[in-house]
Amino acid sequence: MTALGRAWLPVAIVLGLAGFAAAGRCAEREPIKFPNTQYEPVDWANLDGWASDDHATAFATFLESCRALNASRPAAAEPAAIADALRAVCTRAFAAVPLEEDGARKFFEDNFRPLRISKLGDTDGFLTGYYEPIYDGSRVPTGEFTAPLYRRPPNLSIAGRRKLGDAFPSKGVKVGLRVGRRKLLPYYDRGEIEDGALDGWHLEICWLRSEVDVLFAQIQGSARIRLEDGTILRVNYDSHNGWPYTAVGRALIERKIFTRDEVSMERIRDWMTANPDEAKEVRRTNKSYVFFRITALAPQDEAVGGQGVPLMPGRSIAIDRALHVYGTPFFIAADLQIANERTGTKFRRLMVAQDTGSAIVGPARADIYFGAGDEAGRIAGRIKNPGQFVMLMPRELDPVEAARNTPLPPDRRGVFAQLGTGNMIDPTAEEVPLPEPRPATAPAAAAPAPPPKAKAAARNWHVR
Repeated sequence: MTALGRAWLPVAIVLGLAGFAAAGRCAEREPIKFPNTQYEPVDWANLDGWASDDHATAFATFLESCRALNASRPAAAEPAAIADALRAVCTRAFAAVPLEEDGARKFFEDNFRPLRISKLGDTDGFLTGYYEPIYDGSRVPTGEFTAPLYRRPPNLSIAGRRKLGDAFPSKGVKVGLRVGRRKLLPYYDRGEIEDGALDGWHLEICWLRSEVDVLFAQIQGSARIRLEDGTILRVNYDSHNGWPYTAVGRALIERKIFTRDEVSMERIRDWMTANPDEAKEVRRTNKSYVFFRITALAPQDEAVGGQGVPLMPGRSIAIDRALHVYGTPFFIAADLQIANERTGTKFRRLMVAQDTGSAIVGPARADIYFGAGDEAGRIAGRIKNPGQFVMLMPRELDPVEAARNTPLPPDRRGVFAQLGTGNMIDPTAEEVPLPEPRPATAPAAAAPAPPPKAKAAARNWHVR
């Protein structure tokens, strides 16, 4: 960790687990806080792979998020200061087009401050992958296509501030079955729905071959359905039943069918296909159930993420919306099993937060979008790796400058006044300098002891 990092990190924790005040027009807002989070400012030159990345592609992905940011208001749950600062950066981004050679890299460096971010006590974050599956399907049930893909039921109700279409409801928001005007009961879980709880409601968008196909479409949040006449039907996440998501891979590990290292989406699918009765039980450990809507996307279009913009394979990530703002860039460094399960591929890439998911929780947790189809699915299914996350914070909110400009509490100013201006502490220093001893005027004279309060304050500043 750099000297700058040592100086900032304890200050961040003291200020409320990485809280810092916004600058400029955001300065009057509440401090931005990422609970249970630590971060360390880093230099661009020290980011392995930064200089060789394709910044132009990352910039194009960022511009897609900018169009959505400029067309929407901040969500109630997101830090307004970050959203406002990102909009200011977006204004400069559109004004900078067309960029000169290497202009995209320079734009990011001029407008953002890189902060290595992780959960408190951890050094790395965690990465998984997702994709858009392509399935065969039918508009009507047949002997081959028996598993319905449902749209949102009309009796699914929500109590709270967020709408059903806003990805996954946050804490304090309840989704359930409305009974009367005030009573909200838990909605049907996966087992009840698979057993026919929604039969007769005419909610079927189409039918897939199996409940395994339905489950994987729900895990990915979107799908392309190839119908009998060759038409491609595009469906996307619309809402869910309110039950918490439980990974079926965890159930298979607990049943000792796979070890943690062995489990992957491809192996889960193969096992469920070969063991339909046991698969039914495992599926039902995940009581969460997703409902879809038909989109107007053309067959060649990429899936649309939670931000409402087309996802860019290898550049778009899903993040925790309880912590991060759509459009935030992250530079991610990891070794990923892209080519095969045995070989790690060096992955150093600037990504943009454009989607979310119920399993994506924490400050350094991301799901990488790999595109559509079987090959993208095989790659996504192999990804479960640690990785380093560097969040690009708009320079308007630079925490280093905010820490430098933060006035010291009165008792500490008193200590520094006694020590003299020459002993003021440099916020970027690794060690707190102690005052130089003053020569005694006579051998018998002892240096006056500082007041007890001053001693305690100086000692506590050093420890923090």
